[in-house]
Amino acid sequence: MSRSVRFFEVIQILRQAKAPVTAKALAERLEVNVRTIYRDIVSLQASRLPIEGEAGIGYVMRSGFDLPPLMFSQEELEAVVVGLSLLGRSGDSGLIQAAESVAAKISNVLPEENAFSASLHVSKWNQIPSSNTQPDEFRKLIRQEAEIEIVYLDLKEETTQRVIQPIALFYYIDAIILVAWCKLRNGFRHFRIDRIQDWELTGNNFTSEGKELRQKWEIEAKQQDLNTD
Repeated sequence: MSRSVRFFEVIQILRQAKAPVTAKALAERLEVNVRTIYRDIVSLQASRLPIEGEAGIGYVMRSGFDLPPLMFSQEELEAVVVGLSLLGRSGDSGLIQAAESVAAKISNVLPEENAFSASLHVSKWNQIPSSNTQPDEFRKLIRQEAEIEIVYLDLKEETTQRVIQPIALFYYIDAIILVAWCKLRNGFRHFRIDRIQDWELTGNNFTSEGKELRQKWEIEAKQQDLNTD
């Protein structure tokens, strides 16, 4: 998370809070250390943002501070409503929580006359099996371009160990698929995350290679259906 994005998140959390928020709580929410939060608060206060409080007690945003309104057409707003609601079908608790946060942020800065539509609703029904690992863990591995070793139960009900480089996730109504370069098969493979029995980091990263791997995978995907193990 960049410093500017973190600043925005701190502001949003304080604006929505009904009681003082401690630096520890902010640090846990943003996955940084407490010292970073202290520095961020000092920087924001130096920029004349009305943040009050102190270490050990907590921080609040003085009333009256607001962000500029977002300019969305009604069609754009409805697209956002439906798009965020559809994440309820993904079975990804991290994405669902993030969608709720996005909706709250947009609602907070929209003019009252452009409030989210209450007439659009999306079913959250899905048949995605439960998994040993939440999808947000795999999303984090993709962002970090981290190589992992997995224990995988394939479609033949046989268990294999694979060293893979995860590059993408596919969300279907009945499964979540991890796309990766598989060193055992020397090619791209799809893995149902509910069939990944266990995984661990190998200690290796494929830094700066993820984008190229995704491009190669997209070319292959257009030419043929990739194998799903």
